[in-house]
Amino acid sequence: MARSTKEEALETRSRILDAAAEVFHQHGVARTTLADVASAADVTRGAIYWHFKNKSDLFDAMCERVRLPMEAMIERTADENAHDPLNQFRNRCLFTLQEATLNPESRKIFEIVLHKCELVDPEDPIYIRQHECFLQGRTDIERLLRFAIAKGQLPRELDPILAAVMVQGLLFGILHNWTFSPQSFDLAENVSKVVDNCIHMFKTSPFILKNNV
Repeated sequence: MARSTKEEALETRSRILDAAAEVFHQHGVARTTLADVASAADVTRGAIYWHFKNKSDLFDAMCERVRLPMEAMIERTADENAHDPLNQFRNRCLFTLQEATLNPESRKIFEIVLHKCELVDPEDPIYIRQHECFLQGRTDIERLLRFAIAKGQLPRELDPILAAVMVQGLLFGILHNWTFSPQSFDLAENVSKVVDNCIHMFKTSPFILKNNV
């Protein structure tokens, strides 16, 4: 009986998360109430509060089911002793864009985060999570680029801080634009071209070097 109860609780939690993703996607995070989620999941508000402290906690759990764009891009386990850090960087960038094009669940969460989530209150846990993820993502990109520079895979004069800013802007911009209007361009067909052109720019452009005039 205990096992059955535990399985039922997990099933209910999963159903709530599925419903939250649907309602957030349809109406936006700010306009969605826990009552809306409860109705969509066909559970009571009490069931919501049994599993989640509040809407921010529910949103956080929903995001944990997939890897957010910045979390998907670079793993914190990037090793400075890795044999091929540049290829590791390339694979993480490819994975980020491919998650949006190939994984429907990830795409839905990306759309919520990029288009259906108002970030207006710096004290809001949702805002805090997004901000921390953004900053950590940039730090991790910079770190992996530094490893590639140390391995001689990128020019030693490359400015890793500026390069990390550009990577973040490029991939976030592409994801933002494509999830807003998927019919406007074929991202799946061009994922490798986007990433490889970014790497080519780092190897050849004189405008992202340190002390460039």
